[in-house]
Amino acid sequence: MKNLRIRSSSAQLAEYLQEQIRDRIWTTTLPGESWLMAHLQVGRGTVRAAMAQLEAEGILAPCGQGKRRQIVMNRDAFTTRKIRVRIFLYEIQDRSCIDTSSLLAELLAEGMDADFTRKSFKDLNMQVAKVEQYVSQNPADAWILISASQEVIEWFSQQKVPSHAMYGRHEGLPIAAAFPIIIPGQTAAVQRLIELGHKRIVMLARAERRKPKLLRSEQVFIEQLEAAGIKTSDYNLPDWEESREGLRRLVDELLRFSPPTAMLFQEAQLYIAVKSHLADRGVICPRHISLVVADEDPCFGWCHPTPSQIQWDYRKVVRSIVRWAKNVADGKEDRRKIGTEAEFVEGGSIGPVFLGKLFRE
Repeated sequence: MKNLRIRSSSAQLAEYLQEQIRDRIWTTTLPGESWLMAHLQVGRGTVRAAMAQLEAEGILAPCGQGKRRQIVMNRDAFTTRKIRVRIFLYEIQDRSCIDTSSLLAELLAEGMDADFTRKSFKDLNMQVAKVEQYVSQNPADAWILISASQEVIEWFSQQKVPSHAMYGRHEGLPIAAAFPIIIPGQTAAVQRLIELGHKRIVMLARAERRKPKLLRSEQVFIEQLEAAGIKTSDYNLPDWEESREGLRRLVDELLRFSPPTAMLFQEAQLYIAVKSHLADRGVICPRHISLVVADEDPCFGWCHPTPSQIQWDYRKVVRSIVRWAKNVADGKEDRRKIGTEAEFVEGGSIGPVFLGKLFRE
């Protein structure tokens, strides 16, 4: 049985201040005692004890009573153990996504031995046995899992090597996670579509988000439609073969039998692929169909019309994972789950429902 360690409030404050300095929130001097007391809701004695601890560790230099402490760039105090961090991609194309590429760059900047996996979860069919075999043949000191299934994340959470879920089905599992809180932005987007007269609304989501049961955001999507008097079925969250050809077949089937007037996408690549295929079929956004994407991509800045997006700050997700990796390197257990709230930003890819007939082959 482990001994219970209860840290003093000053020790907790010292750790927090050190983390802020490591993350370069403060770079030259620390705020004064009064500012720290007011903003962190702690007493003067706690602040002074924390300052004294950081001075003893060579992180701060005393500058006399009443003056701000100088931050000393003591390299030894900020040396992080170099560890092997492997980013397990959902699919190989994710290495070019802005969030995953930024994450790799930040980890490398911290001096870590970081890289993407050679095989993705999709390459391994998201099968736990295949993932286990790959991990045994490619050891690492820490794993970052991109959009993994519940079964895969559960397996990683039971291993000795620390792991972190970047997105994916981590709910209820003892694992660190960083993710967007999609529901507020998604709800606003769907409400706007309903206001514009849309009833045939389809959300395109990967199997991991729909099986074995719907993720909360997908469930809320269905509930919102039903609350608006829209009868729902598998049409609204269709099953599809997750390939280029499978995506095209799905779109063609939708156009042939019951053309949606609006579609939502969880990924930028799906939005781009479907919009292109719709145009090939003579279905133009936003005249004939409204499109909303819950993802970020640099190419959106070049698009006309600008996509309507469910946006969140991916940089916050990246920073929280880098902090986790640094904690792992320092031998600290960290299983915090950190969410970043999303918002709906209306662009030019949505409009009033189209009441005419669509061109279909």
